Amino acid sequence: MTTEVEVDPLRNMVSAQWLMRQDFPPLQYVVPGLIPEGLTLLAAAPKIGKSWMVLGLGIACASGGYAFGQLSVARRPVLYLALEDGQRRLKDRLTCLGVDEGPADLHLLTMTDPGAMLTTIRAFVESHANEAPLVVLDTLGKAMPLALPNETTYARDYRVTGALKAVVDRVPGASLIAVHHTRKLDATDFLDAVSGTQGVAGAADTVLVLSRNREDSNAILRVTSRDAREGSYALEIDDSGRWNLSGTTLEEAAETVRTGAATAGVGDRMVELVSYVLSHPEGVRRAEVAAALHMDDNAVGTYLRRATDAGRIVNPKRGLYGPPVISVTSVTLPLDDVTDITHVTATGPDVTVTGTDR
Repeated sequence: MTTEVEVDPLRNMVSAQWLMRQDFPPLQYVVPGLIPEGLTLLAAAPKIGKSWMVLGLGIACASGGYAFGQLSVARRPVLYLALEDGQRRLKDRLTCLGVDEGPADLHLLTMTDPGAMLTTIRAFVESHANEAPLVVLDTLGKAMPLALPNETTYARDYRVTGALKAVVDRVPGASLIAVHHTRKLDATDFLDAVSGTQGVAGAADTVLVLSRNREDSNAILRVTSRDAREGSYALEIDDSGRWNLSGTTLEEAAETVRTGAATAGVGDRMVELVSYVLSHPEGVRRAEVAAALHMDDNAVGTYLRRATDAGRIVNPKRGLYGPPVISVTSVTLPLDDVTDITHVTATGPDVTVTGTDR
């Protein structure tokens, strides 16, 4: 007869006093201010350029170049799991992106052995443990097995993404970007557009949602994160498949999004007036707007009132106008669903992945 050994449920508890005396390595970024270490989810509709985006990021990181054409990134080893592409397509894309001789630190896989997804990622991360490695999984759908018996879809989603996160969390500075799809709906909160249950987005440290009209080169990248600053940034994709920031900094790219949202569907004169007000976060008065734009004072008053009523600008106090306050919605998980998950480890059930050369 075996006797069960009682395990202290508080064995990992620490005091706040002890915690405050500890030194932890500083947070590292794949892309400064945008993509921190850990698990990042990049979601977008099919065929709008997300694979081109992550390949471009891989090239920049493996060579120590510039992400999105403007943001300097540190050099690091990169593994790109291009599970929906073959080697010929990858070579064509690298050529389109201006690569003559591929970076030595950029490694490519178009398939993994059945059931070896986590093992493959873990092997690469651990073999470059001192170099802040980056793994790109394109796509997350290739790593999604069927749910286990009596397992909810939410629990399956959280189990798989949680296991991917656990692999990179074991190595300080390591990162994993998983490419995913968005669902076909107009969501008030952009996180609701991520395909699957909330378990997919809930397990990730950072979620990026890319949106673009198919016949338009302009796009918006929306970001929410446990560690990075949240916001929305304007990007452009050129004919070669390169993604570029709309501006020289994240601040300029964010301003482009705010101005675009505030001036959508209005005439040129209103665009000019709203853009001027948005460029003055400290606020401006009607006389200042009239003088700057060479407009009649009464006409300016009418435009300011209409812009305020439409929510394009705000009137925080009498006679003063400024840009609206941008609020960000955080990730909230349903507590009832969490009870379906007992624990998540990187050594749990692996997933079967097969690549196709198409």
